[in-house]
Amino acid sequence: MQNPIVAENFLLETDAARKLYHDYAADMPIIDYHCHLPPSEIAHDHQFTNLTDVWLRGDHYKWRAMRANGIPEDGITGSASDREKHRNWAATLPYTMRNPLYHWSHLELDRYFGITDLLGPDNADAIYDQCTEKLQGADFSVRSLVKRMNVKVICTTDDPIDNLEHHVAIGKDPFSCQVVPGFRPDKSIMIDAEGYAEYISKLATAADRDINDYSDLLAALRQRIDYFHGLGCRVSDHGLNQLFAETCSPEDAERIFTKRLRGDSVTPAEARQFQTALLTELCKVYHELGWTQQFHLGALRNNNQRILRNLGADAGVDSIGDFRQAQGMSLLFNALDNTDQLAQTIVYNLNPADNEIMATMVGNFNDGSVAGKMQYGSAWWFLDQLDGMEKQINALSNMGLLSRFVGMLTDSRSFMSFPRHEYFRRLLCNLFGQDIERGLLPNDQQWIGKMIQDISYNNAKNYFNFPA
Repeated sequence: MQNPIVAENFLLETDAARKLYHDYAADMPIIDYHCHLPPSEIAHDHQFTNLTDVWLRGDHYKWRAMRANGIPEDGITGSASDREKHRNWAATLPYTMRNPLYHWSHLELDRYFGITDLLGPDNADAIYDQCTEKLQGADFSVRSLVKRMNVKVICTTDDPIDNLEHHVAIGKDPFSCQVVPGFRPDKSIMIDAEGYAEYISKLATAADRDINDYSDLLAALRQRIDYFHGLGCRVSDHGLNQLFAETCSPEDAERIFTKRLRGDSVTPAEARQFQTALLTELCKVYHELGWTQQFHLGALRNNNQRILRNLGADAGVDSIGDFRQAQGMSLLFNALDNTDQLAQTIVYNLNPADNEIMATMVGNFNDGSVAGKMQYGSAWWFLDQLDGMEKQINALSNMGLLSRFVGMLTDSRSFMSFPRHEYFRRLLCNLFGQDIERGLLPNDQQWIGKMIQDISYNNAKNYFNFPA
């Protein structure tokens, strides 16, 4: 059966779209400025043992789909053999039609392995064997996979307590892609989380200093920020339910912090106060250093406690939350802007009801210092599909300047996910092509083609201050 997903003009419905994609977008490099790829595997140029190892390990999108298809957990994340897990995925994939996994998976099989057949139960073993054989070659190591996709920058997601030894190793043994850390200090902010005091002890060890009070905490985090900065970090990332802007004096922050270190619980109001205080101080440092701060907002995480206990976080049991976003974001950004300490910012929403809220909120705080300083970020997680991406693009187009958008990212844990950039670019070109065909835009291929290239790569290259 013919596979339309690997066709030359997949998603490109007009002549204008096809020209924009093939002449302008297709060959642009990739800057993956937010992902969860393990830097250890890049440092060691990891060689995957088989197709399941590279394709299913850690991919909670696929795990979630297999559970929905009636596959027992043992055959997804448990003791089943890697071949059997692949068979379970191959049996599930035909049932994912109209889910982005169906498109992504077939693009990945073609772009990495040259397999154009539709994957299903009948050819599961043959495709497994063919891919596994190729994965044994040096041209299928982690670094080779990255090179093949023309990736120029990878920004990982790292905790302040990480020693970044793998980034150091990559720096001593560089290759065609720059790999830089991203600073994600959520565990220091979420003071009401279980194990908070234990985490602060680990942070003290990483910073090589005692943390006995709030000023010690700020100093320790600044030490880690400076260390990250020295290794090329230029972005922070915060995965929070919502932003708060509660009144919290330094004395209040000190009282709440020491209370928690003693092992006492804090009230929800105190937790909001502390998050406001600490996040505000961190944001001021990001501005000082010329970083970009990212806020991923609105996920309701770890809903299934049984799976959380058995597998840990990021196992496919998170969903869209319905947290209120506008007021806290406005107040926080305004407080920082009032003292000229608002860094370049990207906000991402998980609830599609917040699209226009995000798109209009960032427009309030552009100040002319840099084009596109405040960004409404790419469709995230559950919204990272054709409908969600189109709605994000349309909201940004209607409320701001799509032409200044920094574009796509994978947000992925898999080295097989880079074709998502192609997926985004094809959709982007198709939207412009439709507008041209309908007479909504002039058929100025040169100008619109430049916009496509800017959104695909150039804007991100110019926006992030990654060291040369």
